Amino acid sequence: MNIDKECFSCIINQSIRVADAIKASKSLKNKLSSSVQEMSKDFSYDNNPPEIASYVYEKMAKIANKEDLYDELKEASTKKALSFVPLLKQKLLKSGNKLLTSTKIAVAGNVIDLAAAVEFDLAEELEKIFDTNFTIDDVELLRQKLEISKEVLVIGDNVGEHIFDYMYIDTLKNLYPKIKFYYMVRGNPIINDVTMKEAKEAGFDKLCILIDSGVNTPGFTYNRANDKSKKIFDKVDLVISKGMGNYECLSPSHRKNICFLLKVKCNVVAKSLKKEVADIICKLV
Repeated sequence: MNIDKECFSCIINQSIRVADAIKASKSLKNKLSSSVQEMSKDFSYDNNPPEIASYVYEKMAKIANKEDLYDELKEASTKKALSFVPLLKQKLLKSGNKLLTSTKIAVAGNVIDLAAAVEFDLAEELEKIFDTNFTIDDVELLRQKLEISKEVLVIGDNVGEHIFDYMYIDTLKNLYPKIKFYYMVRGNPIINDVTMKEAKEAGFDKLCILIDSGVNTPGFTYNRANDKSKKIFDKVDLVISKGMGNYECLSPSHRKNICFLLKVKCNVVAKSLKKEVADIICKLV
């Protein structure tokens, strides 16, 4: 999906979030804000929001002289997510529908998004997620597709959320032991998206086949991906796409059998899905 007028102010406001996150001085904060404002004059409607964000965050990283703008916040998000793991394991253990329960856990983790215009509290989301219905509910279609799949790719989104992705893939492996699972991450730090660093620290390389997509966008932009990740994306039986950034990049896509798992956090994505902000989505296309 291409950028919308409403995306402009959201992306510009991200300069303020970055400045606050890195505890920037007043002069640095002004420089970040003015630079992004200037860049916004040349934003192209032919690009999707994650593509625009890649240019913006690369510029801000250079100005701030910081390779990973959100390194400290990503560590904090991971610690917070890990603190909920024992409780969620108990939920899964007692669940009579482990696919549904684990899918909801995976979507609940999607609230950890430092670029979103609307913020949600993780503890609150996890408390209510099990009593919340998907507004697009293709869980049964997902089950049917998993039952006949040999290879499945899960495309990760944010750090912290990746802890719940680990639980999700671990559950899917137990439910469907014959499936070969891949987990795909970003090629370099962009916003708070998961990279090889965080994925390896979480043990994904021992859980499944870990893939560096090579993309520098907060979403899987196919034409920016390396050859290996393109090949895997094209050949697997099913792609499970986590989060809004991946949805924005993969709507539309040249392939079928993509299951989008996300929480709606902005009006532009809400309009695209014909749903409301705060809805949870499990959509198979």
